[in-house]
Amino acid sequence: MRLIGSLFILVSCAAAQIRTVTLPGKSPLVTFRLVFTTGSAADPADRPGLAYLTAQMIADGGTKDLTYKQVTDAMFPMASGMNAQVDKEMTTFGGATHVDNLAEYYKLLKGRLLTPGWREDDFRRVKDAAINAIKVGLRGNNDEELGKEVLYETLYQGTPYGHFNGGTVSSLEKITLDDVKTFYKSQYSQSQLIIGIAGGYSPEFLASMKKDFGALPAAASPEAAIPAPAVVEKSRIVIVDKDTRSVAYSIGYPIDVTRARPDYAALLLVSSYLGQHRMSSGVLYNRLREKRGLNYGDYAYIEYFPRGMFLMEPQPNLARHRQIFQVWIRPVEPPTAKFALRLALFELDKLNKNGLTQEEFERTREFLSKYVNVLTRTKRAELGYAIDSLFYGIPQYNDYLKTQLAKLTLADVNRVIKENIRTDHVVIAAVTRNGEDLKRQLASDDASPMTYNSPKPKEITEEDTLVVKWPLGVKAEDIKVRPVAEVFQ
Repeated sequence: MRLIGSLFILVSCAAAQIRTVTLPGKSPLVTFRLVFTTGSAADPADRPGLAYLTAQMIADGGTKDLTYKQVTDAMFPMASGMNAQVDKEMTTFGGATHVDNLAEYYKLLKGRLLTPGWREDDFRRVKDAAINAIKVGLRGNNDEELGKEVLYETLYQGTPYGHFNGGTVSSLEKITLDDVKTFYKSQYSQSQLIIGIAGGYSPEFLASMKKDFGALPAAASPEAAIPAPAVVEKSRIVIVDKDTRSVAYSIGYPIDVTRARPDYAALLLVSSYLGQHRMSSGVLYNRLREKRGLNYGDYAYIEYFPRGMFLMEPQPNLARHRQIFQVWIRPVEPPTAKFALRLALFELDKLNKNGLTQEEFERTREFLSKYVNVLTRTKRAELGYAIDSLFYGIPQYNDYLKTQLAKLTLADVNRVIKENIRTDHVVIAAVTRNGEDLKRQLASDDASPMTYNSPKPKEITEEDTLVVKWPLGVKAEDIKVRPVAEVFQ
């Protein structure tokens, strides 16, 4: 047993092999996060989406003894539920209940995870929902997420990361209930499980829970290796042609930095300086939106951040051994789309050449040192980050990041900028109407003059004379246009 702050991490070395992250306390709310270190990276090559369907069948289905309706009816008066999240290397089941309902809630939670019902009607419902999530949710209504996922698909092509977590329409249509059962049996094991629990539960309850989950197989099938993605040898662009009013850009490339690497805190500081998610303090937000009124949001990331349209902070339990650096620019009006892309890359180039000043470094470091407290303000999030820290082999996240930030110097950060921030050898995903027209624009070296509805300061207009001619360095043969109906089909 190890004590890190107020967090107990118990790692069993006995036959059970179940790792446990606990936050005992007096809260009447008991929170669960059960994480299996498997996910879409374990999907068979011809069955992308199998991990996702399996998790949804568990979290949104019945048990061996109770139908889906009976389970939901039983949870309703408890004001409780169960959710699933599937990523490349983690599948998470979460829920919470009042301690007065703990026994009854846990019975349902345990039933879904250990003795799923595997009913055909549940399977048809869950499969239809998964297909609609791609057709209607992702392709139809979420340009932001669509561009990000196309970027990841492009960068990781040919690796276990190289498909959308939710799979493809054609794959989902052919996956069978037997496929789901087989995946469950091969991947859901004691060795893959991390039990996270917080609140006013008793030691006896936790011991009983560990005993119950000892019914899972001791070990899963061997984990698939996660090879490095192919090197981006030259910049290229993927344009998703869709009937939409604006242009959405996602710009990125692979990086070797994860939370387990020494340069993590420095690169996180750089991404925050460029653009913290949904905040107006970043330089990209300032230069594109505030100074020029080009668009709504301009943010940078060094970790996978799905569902950004609906969230203010990143979610835990998306831990990965491979990450990318990414910049998100949207929505941009089509007439200014080329200029906006040039400006974003111009700012990255300027950062690479000039680095940060001492004042910029200290201001961003101070912000991050406080912002990290926001990330773990709930027991659900605190549990999630603790589980991620176990995955990465690092101390409790808040203390770890604050310690690393405190040790940083401006020289450290500017070295990391030189090593990790670039504008060549990048992949750009764009979602727009009239994709061939955008392709023609981006393949041309023609200037992209910018006009404004109101006068701009001299500093802006002088900088624009450089931006309008800034070379994108992409030829027509390096730009691919894909109809939206073909994406994740």
